[in-house]
Amino acid sequence: MTRYEDLLARDGFLVYKGMGNSMAPFIRSDKDLIIIEPAAGRLKKYDVALYRRPDGRYVLHRVLAVRPRDYAIRGDNAERMEYGITDNEILGVMRAFVRDGKRVETTNPRYRLEVRLWLWLYPARKLWKKIRRFPRKARELIKKRDVRRGL
Repeated sequence: MTRYEDLLARDGFLVYKGMGNSMAPFIRSDKDLIIIEPAAGRLKKYDVALYRRPDGRYVLHRVLAVRPRDYAIRGDNAERMEYGITDNEILGVMRAFVRDGKRVETTNPRYRLEVRLWLWLYPARKLWKKIRRFPRKARELIKKRDVRRGL
């Protein structure tokens, strides 16, 4: 099986379908094509980095903080931030994606505005997710209590 880093080194770019929902709504799982190019120097805030975790899994997430030695990175639809991602782990950066046959460059002003708005709304989205989970969590707690009581 060919590794992404080998394809980037050989061809100078990589095109593949997005998988998973951590980058929703900007990248739709199994629908949108992602175009990756090798990173040239340090990444910038809001860049979308392709990196490889120590367990070998490839991840495509957004840079939210550029620190002196590493990056803080999170998926657009994820809650957990990853710290300590270094330039050595970064394989490439997303330069564009293809949605419904139309290429969207990451330099597109509308895309950039939508990304910033989406990230700005993160605290409200996180709160909404907690509110939506509350009824399920409450049912689980009641069920556990009933099991302990022998009901």
